[in-house]
Amino acid sequence: MKILAFTDIHGAVERVEGILKRELDCSAVILGGDVTTNGTIKEAQDAVRRLQRFGKPVFAVAGNMDQPETDAAFEEIGASINARGVMLDQVGIFGVSASPFTPLHTPYEISEEEIALRAHSGWKDIQSARTTIFVPHAPPANTMVDLLTNGNHVGSTAIRKFIEQHHPTVVVCGHIHEARGIDTLGASKIINCGPAGKGYYAVITLGKEVLLEMKG
Repeated sequence: MKILAFTDIHGAVERVEGILKRELDCSAVILGGDVTTNGTIKEAQDAVRRLQRFGKPVFAVAGNMDQPETDAAFEEIGASINARGVMLDQVGIFGVSASPFTPLHTPYEISEEEIALRAHSGWKDIQSARTTIFVPHAPPANTMVDLLTNGNHVGSTAIRKFIEQHHPTVVVCGHIHEARGIDTLGASKIINCGPAGKGYYAVITLGKEVLLEMKG
C-alpha cells in the first residue's frame, strides 16, 4: 500500500493537486495540518474537497494556523482524524490537530494535556490494527524533526510520551518547516514531511517492510 502525506500546505493546494496527478497509484492521502495560513474554515474545507476529487480517501487534521472549527468542517466531509481513528484495510490511522502553545499565539494552540487526551482517544479506535499511522500536526519533542535552525527543540512532550508508550508504526508530522526529515523513537518511524507549499511531501509504502521516502 502506498500513502501520500502532506503537511503545511498553507493555501498552496494547487501544488498538492499537481503532485497527486503524478502519484495517482496511491491508496490514500494524509494531510497533517496547516491547510491554510490563518484562513477561513471554508477555505480549509474547500481545499480538502478539491483533493477528495481525485477519488482517494483523504485523512486530515488541522494545524495551528487553521481555525479550531476546521475539525468539524473536516468531519462533515468525512476527512477528520482529530482525536479519532479510521481503518483503511488493515491500517489504523488517527491524529491530533493543533500545536502546543507557542509565543506566536497562532489560531489553534492547545495544552499538552489536551494533546494527550486526543491522541489516546484516536488510539482507542484503531489499537488492534496490524499497522498504525499517527498524524499529529506537531512533532515529538527532542527529535531530529522538531529542531529550529537555532538548535532549539520545540516539539510536543505529550506526542513524544504517547509514541514511547504505544509505539505506532509510522508518525507523520509537520509544523516545524526547517526540521523536514526522518527519525525514529523506539520502533516508531517518524517523518516530518516539510512544507507542501514548497513541493515537499512523503511517500509511505506499507508492505513486508515499512518504507518512508521524502519527496520534492
